[in-house]
Formats: sequence, structure tokens, C-alpha cells
Amino acid sequence: SFGSSRRTPSIIVVGRHFNRTRHSSADFAMNLHLETLLACTFNCFSSVGMLLFNKFAVEAFPLECCLVWLQLAFAAGFMLLFAFPYIHIGSLKDLLRWCTVVPFYCGMLLTSILALKHAPMSLVIVMRNASPLAALMMERFYPEPIRISKAMVVAIVMMVVGALMYVSKLSGTHWQGVGWVFLNSAIAVADRLLQRLLLSKDQKPVDISKSGITFINNAVGMIPVGMAAYWKGELQQLPVVFATLSSGDQVYILLTCLIGLSICYTGIWAQSLISATSFLVMVNANKFLIIGIEAFGMHTKVLSLTQLLGATLSIVGGVCYGRARQQMEDEVDEQKTLLKD
Repeated sequence: SFGSSRRTPSIIVVGRHFNRTRHSSADFAMNLHLETLLACTFNCFSSVGMLLFNKFAVEAFPLECCLVWLQLAFAAGFMLLFAFPYIHIGSLKDLLRWCTVVPFYCGMLLTSILALKHAPMSLVIVMRNASPLAALMMERFYPEPIRISKAMVVAIVMMVVGALMYVSKLSGTHWQGVGWVFLNSAIAVADRLLQRLLLSKDQKPVDISKSGITFINNAVGMIPVGMAAYWKGELQQLPVVFATLSSGDQVYILLTCLIGLSICYTGIWAQSLISATSFLVMVNANKFLIIGIEAFGMHTKVLSLTQLLGATLSIVGGVCYGRARQQMEDEVDEQKTLLKD
């Protein structure tokens, strides 16, 4: 009786501690899922808006480097004026490590503008949909490599086949833009992989706040983009081109600056929560809304039956990949939880 009374309180304490741990873990997981949902939702809306208004802006303001430089300058100035207290850079080493991302970030912006200038938006979207395959292959070399399931592979194959179906019926006038789309996709993969490596808590993250990263990307990025504008001779053309802009054209440029700031911050936010491959699939899948807008709203692109089927196959593949990826990540999280317990 005496021994039993001594053991009972300790059992109760352990049980209560286990319940508190279980509830706190559940609350943390719920908050993490909510944060991921918000980050991905805001990034999706920003991504769609950026693609649309960049298309309008580059047609009205055909100086690609100057347009990107304006977007970078606007974002850097905004962060200095309104988010300076939230800019945190842990050390010079962290700053230098993150500066390796800047060339890819600027290259992605520039090649995206050039791709939109020489190709319809639907081509840009469909060709980009094959990019998660390259990202998935490169993520195998991470310190904590991503697990792959058969369902994920099948889904990516569906997206690639859909892209090939779309390109098979491409008109000759649009093949010039294919090269820019390929280059943009390659730089985007490198950018997302590097950002994932430097942001994810389970990889090798830098000690820099999201506001600090946004400021570095745009402030440092102004240097190479400004040099490119000078080298292309755009600075001499700038006064003449700017004088011909209508008020509507100026609104398009302003909107690209605002949305560019949003997509930069929300992209960093989302990239810190999900893998590079999942991020690319999310970005590509949400932009398929643009296909409908371009074909049925703007009437600037007529899709053949093969192209429509290819786009649909890519959409279905993106949805299937998202489900397969979520199941795999849930299994990994469950295994980690069991090991901790």
C-alpha cells in the first residue's frame, strides 16, 4: 500500500506532461499548416498578378532591364522606409551566403520579362511546369534529401507529357520565346533550390529575417540589373520611351512594382515552409488560371484541342503531385515525432 501511494503521483505527473506535450505539438502543427496556407495563398495571387501585369507593362515599356530595375528600386526603398526595424542580418557571413542568391533572383526576373515579350503567357506557364522534375533531382543532394514516392514520379511525368503536347502544336512565330522560357525555368530551379537550402530549418539556414532577405534581394540586385541596362543602351532610350507612356501604362508599371514587392516577400515566406519542388509545383499550377484568362478573357491566344488536353493533363498532374507530396511529408513528420517520443 505504501509503495503504491508513492508511485501514483509520479504516474499522474508523467501522464499530464505527455498530454501537455501532445496538445502543444498538435497546436504547433495546426499553426504551421495555417501559416503555410496563408503564405502559399498570398504568393499564388501575387504570382498570377505579376504575370498578367508584367505582360502588359513590357508591351508598353519595352526596356526590360529598366523595368526590372524600377521594380527592384521600389521594393528596396519600401523596405527601408517602412520595414527597417524588421531588417535583421545576423553576420557578414550570412549576408555573403545570401548574396549568392541575388544573381539567380535577378536573372529569373529578367528572363521572365523577356519570355513574356516573345511568347504568349500560356507557353511560359506550360513550359515552366516541367521545372519540378529538375528541382526534385537536385534536391537529392541536400543534407536532408527529399523522399520520393512512385505517385510523385507519375505526377511529374504527367506534367511533362502535358507540356510536350502543348508545344507540339506551337506556331512558328512563338518558338523564339521557347529559349527564353527554358533559360527562365533553369534559373528559377537554381534560385528555388538555393533559397530552400538557405531558408529551411532542416537544411543550413541563414540568420536573416524575411524583411532583411527581401531588402538584400532588391537592393543588391539593382547593381547587376543597372549594369545590364547600361550595357544594352536602354538608359539612352529611357527618356523617349517614358515620354510616350500613357497614364494606363504608368499604372501597369506601378502595379508590377507593388506586386513584385509582394511576390518577393511571400515567396521567401512560402519557401521557408515548403520544399523547393513543392514551391515550383504550386507556382506553376496556380498560373494555369492565366491560360483561361488569355484564351477566353483577353482573346490573345487560341488553343487547339491538343494544347487544351496538354494543359489539362499538366493541371491534373500538378494536383496529383501536391497530394502525393503532402502524404510523403506527413509520413516523414510522423516518423520524426515517433523517434522523438
